Amino acid sequence: MYLSRFLMPTLKENPAEAQIVSHRYMMRSGMIRQSSAGIYSWLPLGLRVLKKIEQIVREEQNFAGCQELLMPTIQPATIWRESGRYEDYGKEMLRITDRHEREMLYGPTNEELITEIFRGSVRTYKDLPKLLYHIQWKFRDEVRPRFGVMRGREFLMKDTYSFDLNFDGAKKTYNKMFVAYLRTFARMGLRAIPMAADSGPIGGDMSHEFLILADTGESEVFCHKDILSFDLPKDNIDYNEDFQPIVDKWTELYAATDEKHNLSQESLLAEDLVSARGIEVGHIFYFGTKYSKAMNALISSPSGQEIPVEMGSYGIGISRLVAGIIEASHDDDGIIWPESVAPFDIGIINLSSGNESCDSACEDLYFRLGNAGLDVLYDERDERAGVKFANMDLIGLPWQIIAGPRGIKNGVIELKNRATGEKDEMTLNSVLNKFARI
Repeated sequence: MYLSRFLMPTLKENPAEAQIVSHRYMMRSGMIRQSSAGIYSWLPLGLRVLKKIEQIVREEQNFAGCQELLMPTIQPATIWRESGRYEDYGKEMLRITDRHEREMLYGPTNEELITEIFRGSVRTYKDLPKLLYHIQWKFRDEVRPRFGVMRGREFLMKDTYSFDLNFDGAKKTYNKMFVAYLRTFARMGLRAIPMAADSGPIGGDMSHEFLILADTGESEVFCHKDILSFDLPKDNIDYNEDFQPIVDKWTELYAATDEKHNLSQESLLAEDLVSARGIEVGHIFYFGTKYSKAMNALISSPSGQEIPVEMGSYGIGISRLVAGIIEASHDDDGIIWPESVAPFDIGIINLSSGNESCDSACEDLYFRLGNAGLDVLYDERDERAGVKFANMDLIGLPWQIIAGPRGIKNGVIELKNRATGEKDEMTLNSVLNKFARI
């Protein structure tokens, strides 16, 4: 993509309303623009990151044996009355009446709707277990939306719902999702720490939040220092395994948010205690028969008895992750994207647009890298070098190729690693060979 043709309305100054790093950088780099309080349009740069995160989440859910479907954003109030949550949910729920005076709502979550789908489709234990998920926009009418997409009113979520015959099966599914979440966040360059959590309005007996550490995190977190160096689940994992040992390892050491931390336990840890700020990026729940009993989602058991199905739900905030990654990976110059979620793989900076040798070398690199399967953003604009450097650092692409007349004359360009700041002079062919291997 030529930068001159790309919609990327950057800002030189920090917007007054942006209080945290991710909000500032997402606005300044032209990733988002505010439509109304807590609601944002995703511009091309931001949407590229959002889609990459969404695809990683999708791949890991599919690998774990989940099946994707898509449920609507607008739900009937009747099913929420069945579960007993319509009145209880409060003002965060956006309630709508259609032209026929039917009560509807913009879904803040999907337990009721997926339970309705299940009860109309599955009758027997022979069709269990089932793991169903969708990726969809949701709306919660926050009293004070703030921090950009970190705490907006409209947000993109992945929610998975599990259906099992009994508690033992539900626990195995819970453990499977626990491991899948560790893998998912690791692929985004994040180390997420699972912490025991309250289940909130969703309900349930067993619940973990997954938090990433960041100086600007919304919650204070406390954990044993060894958790930060645990090995992550291996790439070639078999989801038929018993994951209880992995879950036990990650949960046996102390880890708690400020809402659940225990001062007496922390005093025993002494120097092994880590206190930091954290951002919640995922939450998993086992809630048993809370919804299946209320909504009569029954299956025939091996004995022929009709029993309510055991359920759980597993959420990942996809739009929230965009901000979370920025909070965890940035410097004073801008964003530092992990390669797996970067909007482009490489940025090419032509320091002398209009110079025949520079233009020719940059065009050659642009097309050859593209043909090698890499996504390249080429800054060929007639702008000062300082503007080009600042923009490229701000948007945080993992690699920058810098081409100027002097280097081109000597047959070399400069390759910069955005994360480390290291720069190397390399021949054009050496650059091509390096990225062909990647």
